[in-house]
Amino acid sequence: MAAPLKITVLAACLLLGACRSEPISFHTLTPVQLTNTRAGTVIPIEGITVPPQVDRPQIVIRQGNNGLAILETQWWGASLADELRSALSDQLSNTGSRGNVSVRIDVQRFDSIPGQYGLIDVKWRLRPSGAADNGLLTCHSTLQTPSGPSIDELVTAQQNNVRRLAALINQAAGNSRTCPSAS
Repeated sequence: MAAPLKITVLAACLLLGACRSEPISFHTLTPVQLTNTRAGTVIPIEGITVPPQVDRPQIVIRQGNNGLAILETQWWGASLADELRSALSDQLSNTGSRGNVSVRIDVQRFDSIPGQYGLIDVKWRLRPSGAADNGLLTCHSTLQTPSGPSIDELVTAQQNNVRRLAALINQAAGNSRTCPSAS
């Protein structure tokens, strides 16, 4: 009678162990060390939009030419729009002498392909404080960074894209008030 009970308990433990799920890993677009020293005033973000397919807490990656995969155990610290807002807010400052500006950001594409690249395709608009619509500067930037196969490497690639976008916005907010080219 003792042997069948031991076998039953062992089988139950094995079955319960097989039901265990992987822990959720959380990621952020804000790098550990910011490169900007915030020498000027902060550029406020009027608004930010992100495609609904990727604006979720779970990280979404591309699969093939027309597929998306929602990674159930790899999450952003917040929705993607909130992650972008937080990361950009930390890196935007107006060092120009032409007064304060604000920015509106419209992300057209946010592609993440492990082992290939992270890509952000974004339209953004600078508005000088108190300016009418004719004082707007509208720019378009496509930023792509190679990525290794892991999700951590993909997040680092997207952090680099956000850092580069912030640098472009800071540059345009400076004295030139022209759209810089993404390099």
